[in-house]
Amino acid sequence: MSPPSLIDTHPNLSDTAPVALSYELFPPRSPAAAETLWTTIRELEATDPDYVSVTYGASGSNRDTAVELINRLVLETTLRPLAHLTCVGNTPTELAEIIGELLDAGVRGILALRGDLPKDSGEPVSGSLRYAQDLIELIRRVEQRRSALLCAGKVAVGVAAYPTRHPESPSEAHDVEVLLAKQRSGADFAITQVFFHRDQYADLLTRARRAGVTIPIIPGVMPLTSLRRLKRLGELTGVEPAPELIERLAAADTDAERLQIGVSATVDLANAALDAGAPGLHIYTFNEHQSALEVLDKMSLGRPARSSSRLTALARRQLAS
Repeated sequence: MSPPSLIDTHPNLSDTAPVALSYELFPPRSPAAAETLWTTIRELEATDPDYVSVTYGASGSNRDTAVELINRLVLETTLRPLAHLTCVGNTPTELAEIIGELLDAGVRGILALRGDLPKDSGEPVSGSLRYAQDLIELIRRVEQRRSALLCAGKVAVGVAAYPTRHPESPSEAHDVEVLLAKQRSGADFAITQVFFHRDQYADLLTRARRAGVTIPIIPGVMPLTSLRRLKRLGELTGVEPAPELIERLAAADTDAERLQIGVSATVDLANAALDAGAPGLHIYTFNEHQSALEVLDKMSLGRPARSSSRLTALARRQLAS
C-alpha cells in the first residue's frame, strides 16, 4: 500500500477558499458619466474586490475608451481589471494585436465573448472569428508567444454561462455543451448572465457538473432595484422577473422604498446561489455603487483580510485623489 501523499497528511490544505467578489463596469460615454463612474470606482475600491470587469462594445465599438479605462484602473487604483473582449467581426490578426495591447497594459484576465451578431444579418468579415472557443484558443496562442514576458505565467480566461436558455440556442442542454467546449478550449472560469429566480443558478450548476464542466461558475447578480432595467433585461434574456417583485417595485412610493425592496430581493438571490455552492459573486453595477454596496452590507461574505501593503496603497491613492 502506498504511503499517504503530502496533501493527504495536511487536511488544512483543502480548506474552503474565501468567497470571490467582483464588479462589472462599462466605459463612460461622456465627461459627466466619467465623473460618476470614478466616484463609483473609488467607493467599490474600498471593498477590496478580487477584480473588476470592463465591458467591450460589439465589434469593439468602444475599444479606445475601454482600453483607456483599463489603463487608468491599472495606474491609478489598486483594482485588477478583467477585460471583456468580443470576437465577432474581427480577424485573428486584429484580435491578437488587441490581446497584446491588453497584456502590455498589465491585464492578466480576459473575458472571452462571441459578441452580438451584426443587426443587418450580413455576412461576417472574411476571416473573422465566429465563436468564443476560437477566441480562447487565440488568447492562449498569444500568451504562449509571450510566456517569457509573463515570467511563464498564465492569463486567466473567463467565459459567459447561461442559467437560462440563450436566445439563439435550441436548448439549455446545448448551452451547457457550449460551455464544456469553452472549457476544453482553455477557459478557466465562467460568469453567468443575469438571472432572476432562486433556483436558476443551482439548476445550471447541476446540469454543468453532470456534463463534465469543472471550472468555477460565478453567479452574475444585478441589484434588482430599477423597474425599467428589470423589464428591459427581461426582454433581452427572454426570462421574466418575478411578477411579485415587479408589482412591489411599481407600487413603491419613493426611491428609498424601491431600493430597500430591490436590495432585499437581490440578497435573497445571491444567498441562494452561495448556498448552492457558488464560489463567489459578480455584481453588475451599471456604474452605480449605492445598491451594490447596500447588497454587500446585508450579506456575510467570507472575505480575506486585506494585507497591510494593499491598505497602504489604497490610502495613498485616496489621499492623492
